[in-house]
Amino acid sequence: MNRKVGLFFGTFNPIHVGHLIIANHMAEYSDLEEIWMVVTPHNPHKKKSSLLDNHHRLEMVYRACEDYEKLKPSNIEFGLPQPNYTINTLVHLEEKFPTNDFCLIMGEDNLKSFHKWKNNEVILENHEIYVYPRIAPGKKAVELEKHPKIKKVEAPIVEISSTFIRKAIKDSKNVRPLLDEKVWKYIDEMNFYK
Repeated sequence: MNRKVGLFFGTFNPIHVGHLIIANHMAEYSDLEEIWMVVTPHNPHKKKSSLLDNHHRLEMVYRACEDYEKLKPSNIEFGLPQPNYTINTLVHLEEKFPTNDFCLIMGEDNLKSFHKWKNNEVILENHEIYVYPRIAPGKKAVELEKHPKIKKVEAPIVEISSTFIRKAIKDSKNVRPLLDEKVWKYIDEMNFYK
């Protein structure tokens, strides 16, 4: 029997307690055996703005996951050609780890735009998608919600954003409660987002 692994993608710029709450909830309250926190590399075609280098964001994810047995940092996308699509990552992972069944983890808000993803039908055919609730304006993705491969998980609704955290740090606000202690120390030592 293959191991079920959930893939939680993000720029994690920075990773915050909201990410950890959702990932840990998926690991504890679904049939996923492990959650891989997949750090999305900087897209060379996009303006860099405030996105930290890949290795710094990966380091923060490593530190944040240290105390969680079922959460694993992943840099699997770093070696893939850019710009990358989720379908390419999934194909690459299936070849590299044939004994794992990979599932996607996404917020309800992302499910709404899923029909625009490259090869979305192929993804749905071959992979389950675990959806956690988000407070998002607009219509729900009703037709997709009834799909047999879509698994809704009643996870806590966490409305914390990395954008908010970066701005708060820039404005000299104390955001320590929103970050894992080790991540906070790293950001502070490295003087990030100031």
